[in-house]
Amino acid sequence: MATSITPVGPRSVTTLKRLVTVSVPVLNEADNIEPLLKRLRAVADTHGSYDFEFLFTDNASTDATFERLAEEACADNRVRVIRFTRNFGFQTSILTNYLNARGDVAIQIDADLQDPPELFGEFLAAWEQGYKVVYGIRKSRPENPVLSAARKFFYRGLASLSSVDLPVDAGDFRLIDRVVIEDLRRVRDEAPYIRGTIAQLGYQQIGIPYNREQRQRGRSKFHLLALIRFAVDGVCGQSTKPLELITLLGTILSFLSFTGALFYFAWYLLVIRRPPAGFTTLVILILLSTSVQTAFIGLLGEYIGRIFRNTRHIPAPIIDRRIEPVRARDKREAFAPHL
Repeated sequence: MATSITPVGPRSVTTLKRLVTVSVPVLNEADNIEPLLKRLRAVADTHGSYDFEFLFTDNASTDATFERLAEEACADNRVRVIRFTRNFGFQTSILTNYLNARGDVAIQIDADLQDPPELFGEFLAAWEQGYKVVYGIRKSRPENPVLSAARKFFYRGLASLSSVDLPVDAGDFRLIDRVVIEDLRRVRDEAPYIRGTIAQLGYQQIGIPYNREQRQRGRSKFHLLALIRFAVDGVCGQSTKPLELITLLGTILSFLSFTGALFYFAWYLLVIRRPPAGFTTLVILILLSTSVQTAFIGLLGEYIGRIFRNTRHIPAPIIDRRIEPVRARDKREAFAPHL
């Protein structure tokens, strides 16, 4: 779905402020809408040299999230809302938000306020210095130590698999320039991994450390299975090195199996001259081989599944409703969203 927007009359270049799009994907965050917008407006008021818009992508929330956003949009023409027909996933929601942003720059932040909007000033300062991508580095986060250690292990493992400079301890709390948004417009992926895709584009980037806060309202949408799915998408979407490792490990195991077979054959001919004992050993080796092959087939299936989904050409996401300002703000509104 695309919307064409006609810009208003010309404005003086000297009075034109650059527009910052605050991109917020939401899913069942009704209790967070008011406190989030309160802090976002306060931050916008302290940066008078910029114009701000607040763009929400609602992943078909089942609570009152959309209704509360509609109320806020009626009171503040900086609020824009896009609602999907169903839940298309967190990463797709982020990507759609970027593609509909009208700003010279977009800053993505979650609705749960674990990432501080007050950091926008440092993000914008780094952008003014020429960085096209500015991301937050989580120095600490209030969560289970085991889960925290697992995250660190995963992100470092993913960075080692990646062929590009992939930030560690960084989420989707980031700023991206308009040129990055236009490059993302050409991405066609049913299961995007946005932070990896942005890193692959190769623009100059910098990280800013901060301490993540505790969620005060609502519940996290990332349960264990969702985290595992996200991790698989990250690995399969970011690198083909797992396929190379499969080939290498398969070659090594084949060599060891062939060597073992030669050893048993020589032992039979030259030493014992009877079938070697070791039924238990054979069973263990068969089970090990079967489990390894099953894991490899599953990983191959993930890559094949991504190819299948990306060749079906089913529109994703499908937009159900939009809430847009009645009057275009300035010439930047000429950017028509394309999905």
